Amino acid sequence: MSPPPQRTTDPAKIFLLPNLMTAGNLIFGFLAVLKIFEGSIQLETGGPGWASFYRESIYCILAACVFDLLDGRLARLGGKESPFGREFDSLADIVSFGVAPALLVFKIVLSAIPHQIGWLIAGFYLLCGALRLARFNIASTYNLGTGTRNFTGFPIPAAAGLISSITLLIISNYRNEAELAAGYGGIGLAALMVFLAFMMFSKFEYPSFKGFNWRTQFSLPKFLGAVLLLYLNVIYYWWMPAVMFVSYLLYGFLRPFISRAWRREIEEDAEDETPQPAAPPGAGPEDV
Repeated sequence: MSPPPQRTTDPAKIFLLPNLMTAGNLIFGFLAVLKIFEGSIQLETGGPGWASFYRESIYCILAACVFDLLDGRLARLGGKESPFGREFDSLADIVSFGVAPALLVFKIVLSAIPHQIGWLIAGFYLLCGALRLARFNIASTYNLGTGTRNFTGFPIPAAAGLISSITLLIISNYRNEAELAAGYGGIGLAALMVFLAFMMFSKFEYPSFKGFNWRTQFSLPKFLGAVLLLYLNVIYYWWMPAVMFVSYLLYGFLRPFISRAWRREIEEDAEDETPQPAAPPGAGPEDV
């Protein structure tokens, strides 16, 4: 392995706006963990509001996803990408998208599984997420990768968003934690966590949408579609995020069968006005 490339700028330099977004990601991840513990205390003491604390933790994880999306956009827009931002983002991601979702599903479902299998499932998801983030940092530092705009494997923010949104969707269909853990919803959450842990290291490619930024130009139908999508997420917040994350997951399976023209329309690969040299995956602080 060759030594890291020489850098002309200070690698420890902190750029304000991108790192503020990363700080927001980390803070919402921490708040999600706190809400999970508060919900667990309510549940153990017989409090009636345990489910509301779990819902609030899910909202915090989804908010962390939004901040994680914004930090890379701001960094690339201003040309302010830095090694510090990449490392800071990875540390925030392991809390918001590794610890928080694993703890959420463990407290709701996995803790009821006998023979310590539950914590093994949650720990396996957390371990795979940490390994994926470490692989991203190595690829970025040593300039490795495929030279495309796509992720290889399911990104960990999307995995956390999928687990959280599915949990939000099914938690309202059960009256108590015991019923959820014993029902098909609990079995499905446990299986989903294991499946996503493997998907993070799969060979399926997912669009990173790096081409989308504040200067991206939409046609009128696309703009109206984006407005409609935002409206549906606000009005049907308890199930619409699950639809979006599931659609993104399935897109990786369907992508090889979609024509190049359709992929270009969906992924906006051709929106750049001037040709850009191929960049390795992980060039932006949120691309994990």
